[in-house]
Amino acid sequence: MQKITDFFLWCSGADRRILEKCPSETSKYVGIGATIFFTGLFAAASGGYALYTIFDSAWIAAFFAVLWGLMIFNLDRFIVCSMRKEGNGRRELLMASPRIILAVLISIVIAKPLELKIFQKEIEPELIVMEQQKYREQEVQVTARFQPFRDSLSAQVQVLKAEIVAKEVIRNDRVRLAREEADGTGGSRKKNLGPIYKVKKADADRAEAELAAVTEANQARIQQLEKGIAEQDSSLSQALVALERSSMNGPAARMEAMDRLTEASSAMAWAHWFIMLLFIAIETAPVFVKLISGKGPYDNLLKVEEHQFTVHEIEELARMNTTAKERTANYPQHERTFIAGRLDAEIEP
Repeated sequence: MQKITDFFLWCSGADRRILEKCPSETSKYVGIGATIFFTGLFAAASGGYALYTIFDSAWIAAFFAVLWGLMIFNLDRFIVCSMRKEGNGRRELLMASPRIILAVLISIVIAKPLELKIFQKEIEPELIVMEQQKYREQEVQVTARFQPFRDSLSAQVQVLKAEIVAKEVIRNDRVRLAREEADGTGGSRKKNLGPIYKVKKADADRAEAELAAVTEANQARIQQLEKGIAEQDSSLSQALVALERSSMNGPAARMEAMDRLTEASSAMAWAHWFIMLLFIAIETAPVFVKLISGKGPYDNLLKVEEHQFTVHEIEELARMNTTAKERTANYPQHERTFIAGRLDAEIEP
């Protein structure tokens, strides 16, 4: 347990030499160090999962996950170490605001990949739906390339067939008139094969000849057009077969699927926010622990320790200034005044 305690104290960034003089502060900094350590651990797991979805390689993901976790760990450790307790809560909060904002940003970055992993079972079916939608969009785009020309060919075929049908209607009508004239059911109402019948029969024969001519010409053209339609259909089929069903499995696709799920389900939306707030709470915990905790013996001793360096710095500057003034005692008065003013300005607060 002592080794674990020492490790967490090191993670907190506390000065062990000063902390040994105030053992009552140990538990606080052990807790802060543990929070920093586990935040880095979460960051490593989050980064590793995100990178695994990109590279599909466990070794590459593990390598960069360690780097990412160490970077977040070091950043959190620096954020906590750089905070100083002065007994002024408002000023401390103002000074800690940039650190809190940075901690919130880090928590959002850490939370997103882990959130995708937590909701993986819900995201996978949505990815399939997105893949199908994407494939349908590609089908529509490919079909739109061939459809206008095919529709034009089909329209021409319909016009040619309509001409044949129109000629058939005329031929059938004239044949009917000639037959009715022959059997006496129409026309002159006299059953005979006289001149009137011969005129109507000639009209029917002429309509038959016109129908045959139009049918022959149009059928040849229709065959050409239908061949073109078949070629278009074949090209369209080949283009559709050539379409690849790309697997949507990257981080961006998973985040989009997550967004769609949260928009469609209030339960998912609440879970999303709860997870985000949880990681924000974990990441900002060391900062807030520092803020809400009172100014303890460690902070006082640390201030004394740092003040000693300040005093030493001022003494050393004063000594060097005195030495410089003694060296320039033989200089003209205006030069001595200039040098003394510049040296004194260096140590003024």
